[in-house]
Amino acid sequence: MPTVSVGRDLLFAALEQSFTDEEFDELCFDFGIELDEVTTEGKIIRKEKHLEEDAATEGDEEWIYKIEVPANRYDLLCLEGLARGLRVFTGKEEVPTYSLADMSSRAMLKMTVKPETSLIRPFVVCAVLRGITFTQARYNSFIDLQDKLHQNLCRKRTLVAIGTHDLDTLEGPFTYEALPPSEIKFVPLKQTKEFSAQELMEFYKSDMKLKKFLHIIESSPVYPVIYDSKRRVLSLPPIINGAHSAITLKTKNVFIECTATDLTKAKIVLNTMVTMFSQYCDQKFEVEPVEVITDGKSNVYPDLSCRTFEVDVSYINETIGVQLKPMEIVGYLYKMQLPAKVIKSGDTTKIRVTAPPTRSDVLHPCDVMEDVAIAFGFNRIEKTVPKSHTQGKEQTLNHFSDLLREQIALAGFTEVLTWILGSNMENFTMVNREDDKKKSVQIGNPRTSDFEVVRTSLLPGMLKTLAHNKKTPRPVKLFEVSDVVLLDSSKDVGAGNRRRLAALYCDQTSGFEVIHGLVDRVMEIVGISRCPVGQTTGYYIKPSQEPEYFTGRQANIFYQGFSIGTFGIVHPEVLQRFDIPDPCSAMELEIEPFL
Repeated sequence: MPTVSVGRDLLFAALEQSFTDEEFDELCFDFGIELDEVTTEGKIIRKEKHLEEDAATEGDEEWIYKIEVPANRYDLLCLEGLARGLRVFTGKEEVPTYSLADMSSRAMLKMTVKPETSLIRPFVVCAVLRGITFTQARYNSFIDLQDKLHQNLCRKRTLVAIGTHDLDTLEGPFTYEALPPSEIKFVPLKQTKEFSAQELMEFYKSDMKLKKFLHIIESSPVYPVIYDSKRRVLSLPPIINGAHSAITLKTKNVFIECTATDLTKAKIVLNTMVTMFSQYCDQKFEVEPVEVITDGKSNVYPDLSCRTFEVDVSYINETIGVQLKPMEIVGYLYKMQLPAKVIKSGDTTKIRVTAPPTRSDVLHPCDVMEDVAIAFGFNRIEKTVPKSHTQGKEQTLNHFSDLLREQIALAGFTEVLTWILGSNMENFTMVNREDDKKKSVQIGNPRTSDFEVVRTSLLPGMLKTLAHNKKTPRPVKLFEVSDVVLLDSSKDVGAGNRRRLAALYCDQTSGFEVIHGLVDRVMEIVGISRCPVGQTTGYYIKPSQEPEYFTGRQANIFYQGFSIGTFGIVHPEVLQRFDIPDPCSAMELEIEPFL
C-alpha cells in the first residue's frame, strides 16, 4: 500500500484537534488506514546514511507521521485529502460539493490536439485552479501529490504524466502536438540553457530521477509537446516541464495538463489534483474548465459529475454480517464521503449512493458495502462461522490428497511445496519438452522471466528444489501433491486445474526400483490391483517414450484404459541442465481418476 508522509503538527492543525500517537493510531484504524511509523526528517536521513541518533537535535525536529493508505484511495495521497477525509469521518466537516466555474462571462481556455499525437501519447485533459494561494507547506504537498500519483496510478508516467504551470506566464489557446525531436527546442525546468529534445534525452541519462522515464518516448520518431499561442513550450511529457511556466509560491493561477495513453486514468488524475487543492482557491472547491478539441470534437474537462449506485440494504447487511437500519447505513456512508438516501423499490429497500469525483475507487455495490463495514467498525462485527452447503466438510479431493500425503511420508519421502508459476525454459526446454502452445497458460505481463507460465508438470519444480539442496545426504526422497494447470476449452475460464502426485528419488544409483515400488504402493493404498495389459479392471504399465526420461527405462501408467502418469529414470541431459550430479528416478501421475 502507498505510504504518505505528513507533518504531525500540520495535520493536527488541519484537523483542528491534537491527538496522542495512540489516539491517532486508533482513529486511523477506524478510518481504514494505518499509522505505520512516527519519525522525524532527521531520523529518516540518519537511517538512510546509517548514522547514529543525535539526541541533542531530536527535540527540535518536526515529527512526521507515515500513514499507509489503500492503493485505490488516490484522494488520501496528500495531507489535504487525509485531513478532509478524517474531518468528514469525525463529523467536523460536510462532504464538499465540487463545481465548475461559470465561463459565460469569460472565454474558456482551449487545447487543440494535433492528429500526430496518436502516434505516441494521444490524450490530454486540462483544468485551471484560479486564485490559488500557496504557502510553503501547500506547495510541497502539491508537488508531492504529483509524485505519488506518478508512482502508482500513472504507472511511473507511462499511462499519465502531470504538468503544472503558472498560467499568468502563458497565453492561450494551447496546442498539443507530436514533432520530430530535432524540431523541439526549449529551456527545461531548473535549467538556463536551451536544449533540443534530442539533446535533452542525452542530458537526462545522467539524472537519477528523470533517466527512468526516458524510455517511454526515446525510441519514438516524434515526441509529444505542448505549446501556448506564442509557441512557448509548456512541457515535453512525460519527461520535463518548461522553465518559462514554472510555478512558484507567488503563482495565483495554475494550469494543469495531463497527457496520457489511458484517458480514464487521465481524468481520475486530473480530478484528484483539482479536488485536493481547489480548497485553496478564492472560490473554494470551484475549478475552471478547459475545452479540449480533438479531430474537431470538443470535450470539456475536468468532469466533476457524481456517479450513483443503488445497493440493496439486504446485500449490505448479509455480506457484512450485521443488521443495520437503512438510515444507519446512510449515516455510515456519509462518514466515508459517500452521500446517500433511502429509496423504496417495490418490497425492496435500497440505498442510492452518490460517489463524488474524489471517490473513483467506488465501482460496484461491494465497494459501497466495504465502506459501510469500515465506518461501522470491523471490530464490532460479530464473529460467526460461515454457512456452507457442504456443512463445513472438507472437499473430497483435498481429503484424499491429505490421506495420500500421509502414506507417501510414511514410505520415507519428504514433502516439498514448489511455485505454481515458472519460466518457459524450466517448464519445457530444461525437461526436453517443446511448447506446442496448446497446453500451457502463459502469463500476460510477467514481472520477471521466472514467472511467465503456469506449470504443466510438477517435475521441474522438484528438480529445481533438488538442485538447491545438492549437499543434502543421499538418498534424497521428495514428493509433492499439488495442482498443475492445463488449457481446456470446455472450461469457462479456458483452463483447468489437475491434482497430481509426483515423487523423486536421488542417490548414487538411479533407484528405479524404488520409484516403481512407490507406484505399486500407491495403487495398493487406493485399492487398485494389477491387471493384464489392455484390460480395464485395474492398472498396468507399458513402455513409453517421454523425453524427460531415459530411453528404455520408463513406462506409462494406465488405469481404466487411460494413461494417468509416467515414471522412469530422469534423462541425463535434464539432470545436467538442472546441475544435478547424481542419477534420479521420478514419477508423476493424476490422482483425480481414483476418486
